[in-house]
Parts: sequence; structure tokens; C-alpha cells
Amino acid sequence: MPSYKHIFFDLDHTLWDFDRNAHATLTDIYAHFELETKVKAEFEDFYRKYLYHNEILWERYQKGFINAEELKWRRMWRTLLDFKIADEILARDISGKFMEILPTKKEVFPHTLEILQYLRDKNYQLHLITNGFEKTQWSKLTHSGLAPFFTHVITSEGSNSLKPKKEIFDYAVMKAGTTVSECIMIGDNLDADIQGAINAGMDCIYVNHINAGESLIKPTHTITHLNQLEAIF
Repeated sequence: MPSYKHIFFDLDHTLWDFDRNAHATLTDIYAHFELETKVKAEFEDFYRKYLYHNEILWERYQKGFINAEELKWRRMWRTLLDFKIADEILARDISGKFMEILPTKKEVFPHTLEILQYLRDKNYQLHLITNGFEKTQWSKLTHSGLAPFFTHVITSEGSNSLKPKKEIFDYAVMKAGTTVSECIMIGDNLDADIQGAINAGMDCIYVNHINAGESLIKPTHTITHLNQLEAIF
């Protein structure tokens, strides 16, 4: 086994359960803006539309086609349009409230806190590489109790780069004061986390929470639950 000293984690969908936290946030927002009277649909229909547009726009953001602000409000705009509501002001208001509430939610994947403590106890240095927004990601870490585990938090805003670009991984290695051979990346996204690590010459672990099928992208290891990291480290 390589002698790893630094472990880089992705945050959303890897440790912090974005879908459950987004569901809780949008439940609050649906009530706050009385959207049921405007949308004329059940909340779960609205939520499914949001997830669909969020995924598409995050991919566009990661590829550099749109900026962060466009991502934040356009996912709400597109969701409202599906219900024939062309109200940009409402979309921006919902986006603002969403970004205010979401980072305060605390749901993490099973075994997250236990595995982070296990790795810390084994003297690994833990860091984050995330395409999320600086203020938002720090708020998530603080409210969920994850912040004390990490030495460096590398965001796309702070590094001026995005996964899967090699530059954000190079920046992370530099910040950690180490070499790529002593590092490994852990994430749920094959295109951003795993291909990004491969681009940087870094070993990687794919966290396949949803049991997705085979891919042409080949990680160093694949797990389906975070507690399986004990068998690797």
C-alpha cells in the first residue's frame, strides 16, 4: 500500500448529505413563500424538478459555462418555469432564502463522524476539496460539526479553479505542504472527484453511495459505505 499522509475529501454527496438537507430546506421554503398556492402541485413534484435542474446546472457550472450566481438563481427559475411561473424576482428571492437556510442543515451520511475520527486517530491529515461556495461550505462544516476534522478547506472560489481541473488539486497539495504521492482523494462524483484526481496523478476512492453502474473512469478503490474506508486505511 502507498504511504498516504493526506486524505482529501469532497463534501457534498460524499460526507454532507446534500439531497436530504436540500429536501428539508425546500420544505421550509415551500411553506415560507406559500408556494403550494402558486405552483398548484405537491411539494415532492417541486422537489423532483429542482433536483433535475440543479444537477444540469451544476454540470454547466463545473464546465465553466455559467457562473456561481447564475447557478444559484437559475435552478429556481427553471423549476418555477416547469409550473408555468415566469417570475424572476420570486426565483431570486427563493434562491436567497435557500442559500441562507441550506448551510444550517446538519445531515451527514452514516458513519461520517466515526470514520473521520478513526482517520484522525491514525494521524492522517484530513482536508477538503470542494466546488461549493466558500461561505456556504464553511457554514455547512460548522453547523454539521465537521469543521474540527479538517486542516485545509480548498474551495473553487478560494483556488480560482474547479474540479476536475488539475490546478485545484495542485493547489490543494501545495496548501497541504506535501507531494501528490502522499495524497489520496475521496469523492462521489466520477467526473469531478475521480477524474480530477486522475488528472493530477493522485490516487482516489470512489464513494458509490447510490450503487451506480460501471464507468470508463477507473478509481484506485471503490466503496459503497464510508465505514469501508477502514479496510483501506
